[in-house]
Amino acid sequence: MQIRSLVPSLFAAALLAAPLVHAQDQKPQGEQVIDPKVERRDVRVPKFPSNDFSVSAFAGVFSTQDFGAHAVTGLRLGYHITEDFFAEAAFGRTKISDETYRLLLPGGGIFPTETVKLNYYNLSAGYNVLPGEIFIGRNIALASQLYVIGGIGRTKVNDQSRQTSNLGFGFRVFFNDKFSAQVDVRDHIFSLDLLGERKTMQNLELTTGLSFFF
Repeated sequence: MQIRSLVPSLFAAALLAAPLVHAQDQKPQGEQVIDPKVERRDVRVPKFPSNDFSVSAFAGVFSTQDFGAHAVTGLRLGYHITEDFFAEAAFGRTKISDETYRLLLPGGGIFPTETVKLNYYNLSAGYNVLPGEIFIGRNIALASQLYVIGGIGRTKVNDQSRQTSNLGFGFRVFFNDKFSAQVDVRDHIFSLDLLGERKTMQNLELTTGLSFFF
């Protein structure tokens, strides 16, 4: 009988103590149970070169209308605006000869000397028409671009400086992200005062060169 009378008393005491236990176990609202210790560190983001600029050295043949063909050399500086469009500044140097006129004219040639220098510089815009690849053997594939180009500039010959327009096309092959080789065909159009008459001349240029991208 005594055991039966103690059971209700113990049950009542447990019910009264339960809220106190739960109240002690509860954490204030907003307090984190786990407080991680994370040390922040500065991360340096690697800088990858954009390779938007290029510098090229070229050499080839410059055929001046009525004055023969001679070797030409020069430099080009390019900026690739997008994957399709690019701009280019170029400087070239060659020479022309009036040997044929000296044989025909009794009083001598057109120029003070038989050979004079011809220098040109221009600013052009290009468009990559057919980007693709060329394959060498079975295991080597190189990126390539067929492009068209045109622009304006100046040509200086025999103390005459004339406005010049150029039109042409080229083909470029990439060895890697920094180096490429290209072949260009361009027509330089300008006028000269010859024998008291101004004449518009078509001057074809064929060059090959190497480019470095940075």
